[in-house]
This record gives sequence, structure tokens and C-alpha cells, in this order.
Amino acid sequence: MLIQFNFKNFKSFRDEVSLDLSATKITEHEEHVAEIANDKLLKVAAIYGANASGKSNVYAAFEYMSYYVEESFNFGGEEESRRREGNIYLKVLPFLFDGNSREEETTFEVFYIDNSENSGKTYQYGFALKRDEVVEEWLYSKAKTARGKYRTIFYRKKGEELEMNGFSKSHVENIKASLNKESLIVSLGAKLRIARLKKVRDWFLNNEIIDFGDPAENFFRSRVLPEGFVDSREVQENVVRYFSSFDEAIRDFQVEELPQDEEKDNGKSYRIDAVHKMAGSGRVASIPLKQESSGTLKMFALYPSLKGVLDNGGILFVDELNARLHPLLVRNIILTFLSPEINTQNAQLIFTTHDAWQYSNELLRRDEIWMVNKNREGVSELYSLAEFRDEDGNKVRRDEPLAKKYLTGSYGAIPALKPMDMLAERNVDGE
Repeated sequence: MLIQFNFKNFKSFRDEVSLDLSATKITEHEEHVAEIANDKLLKVAAIYGANASGKSNVYAAFEYMSYYVEESFNFGGEEESRRREGNIYLKVLPFLFDGNSREEETTFEVFYIDNSENSGKTYQYGFALKRDEVVEEWLYSKAKTARGKYRTIFYRKKGEELEMNGFSKSHVENIKASLNKESLIVSLGAKLRIARLKKVRDWFLNNEIIDFGDPAENFFRSRVLPEGFVDSREVQENVVRYFSSFDEAIRDFQVEELPQDEEKDNGKSYRIDAVHKMAGSGRVASIPLKQESSGTLKMFALYPSLKGVLDNGGILFVDELNARLHPLLVRNIILTFLSPEINTQNAQLIFTTHDAWQYSNELLRRDEIWMVNKNREGVSELYSLAEFRDEDGNKVRRDEPLAKKYLTGSYGAIPALKPMDMLAERNVDGE
């Protein structure tokens, strides 16, 4: 489980911020808290903010860290050699709107408990990038009984000797021989099949990161089939039951493999039809799945990721979860993660949203609600409702009408609106 995600000098975030999923000492919804390895952790974090406030950059920071961990063993050399599966190496983007930050390093760091281990071991992993170079990287671990003491697995800093503890001599030599300025030790070590490093890389691979604000990603994901969907009636029936939790119109699916174009080796492709019950009779009719509503297609696209993280205890990080979904359906997804009967592996849901329906003390704890506000310098700030204080230093009470007070500006992180009088009709003289 993720304990904390920290980053600094990334896009609209100049200063270090922390998305902390440690449960605070508030008393509402105590059933939302998972106790694991002496930590009390939250399974849900909802991130609110105005348009252009930077809330999607929290998502983007976690996405970029994951991307760099998963892919950096491919990096290095000239520009042409940086290509991976047709995509160009993505440089980190620091805060650009002051004279110093654009020249400073960008840092990413996570604290997490590896759900695959029964030992309850906690890891602290992070790295710092400057332009196209890794200037620092670190990995520490702490046993469940270590009482706050982390031990160094490795530490790397530009200009200093590499420190690696508990690795074989050959592994250290292979890392030193293969490492370049753009690659991470964790990424390279996983490629070299060094188990201790592969375990860290795999923690990132275990998560699902989805941007529903990106039309291209929406289109792609709506055409990705759940694992086993083509051949397994059990999987198809499970997807039907999943749909019935919000729409009982779809009764079945029909899957047909399409003829392959011999001139193009694009792999197998399928036609998926959704089977509906006809009104006033027991008969059924089918339509191509791609003709279903955008909300239905989004829920189909969500299924593999939801199923995956709930099965393996990963993180589902979604930008714009509420896009094209009814608020009650969004609430049902949140309740799925909060349910100990369904979410038996303590999977976590982190999402950005504008959906004020979910901004409720009936649904969420104050430490599960996060906000992003952009100050007058154009710098984004991240804070939770549990730590917010008004001008008089008062905390948010558990019995406040949260949505109403949020929408009236009591907690910040809303747009500063003015009348759109520039749209009024005017004559030639501007009168």
C-alpha cells in the first residue's frame, strides 16, 4: 500500500508537496482505515481543484515517476537510440515560471508497504532528475519491528561513490558497467533480473494509471479486452454482473474473431456485440459494443484496471474519474474500494475530480479529501481537508456541510469567477 507520495519542482508544483495516505487521528469512518505493518492507511484519496489549478499534475507526477521507473533502462545515448516502441524519450518538465526552478532538479519519492510480502516491510524509494540526468537515487527499507530505523539498500549521487548493500559482487559490477546518466538503478536492475530491484520495479507495474481526460486514451482503453474475455464464458459473465451493478440492460456479449489481413500483421482482432433484452418480449437483440454510450464504454474500459488492482492490492490512479459518469456511479466505485468485503487486498483509489457530490462527510473522511490551489505566483499547493485551517486558525469540523462550504469558497481550490460581460452584444462604437 502507498503510504506517501512526495514530489518537487514538477510542472505547476515548484515546492515539495506530499500526498499522505496515513490516517490522521480523526474519528469519522474508522472502518475506512486499513491497519498494516503498524501503519494505519487510507484506501481512498479524492483530489479537488479548479480548472488549471494543477490537480491533474499530481496525477501526472505519479505517472511520470512510474514511467521513468518502468522504462529508463532503455534510455541513454543519442536521440535516435532513445526511442522506445515508436515513442520519444520524455524529459521531465520542471516549474518554468521563475528564474531558478527551471535550472533545479525535480524529485519524486514514495513510501510504500509491499503487499506481496508477509513481513510488513516498508520501502522508501526516490530519485532526482536534472534535465536528462539522474543526479540522485535512493532505496531504503524498514522491517516491521525496526521502530523507525531504515537501512540503506543503495544510494547513488552524482560525483559520489555508489553504495550498494547486500548485493553480490557480480550484481554490483554489472550495475556499474551498464549504468548511464539517464537510467535508474531500479529499472536497470530489474532488466538484469536482480530480484531485490525487480521487486521495486514490479510495485510500480502493479498499479493502474488512467487519464480519462485524454480522448486518445479513452479510445484505446475502450477497445482493450479484459484478460480471458474472448475465450472464457466465466469472464464474460463476470463482466455482465459488473455491468448489472449500474445498468441491467446488457444481458450478454457475443465475441467474433475477424478475418486477418494477410498483408498486415496486426494480430487478432474481434467484433464485440452487447446483447440487450428487447422490450415487451423475452427475445434479445445485439448492437456493436462501440455504439454503446460513452459512459458504458468508460465503465468497460475501467473493468480490467478495477479487477486487476482489487485482485492484487495495487493502486488505481485516475485523472477525471467523474468524466461521463453519473455521480451515483462514481460513488459506487468509491464504496467498492472502501468495502472490506470486496476490497480484501487493500487496493487504493486515488482520483482527481470536480464532482461535489462526493465532497461529503457521509462518504469520505476529512483526510481522504485533498485540494489543489494555485497561488498568485502561479504555484500549485496541495493540502488535505484535515490539515486545512481558516483565517482564524480553526480546523474543519466533522459536522460541517462540506460540499456547500467548498463551493462557496471556504476551503479554497475553486475558480475565481467574474461575469463574462465580454460576451454581451455591443455595437460598432462599443456602446
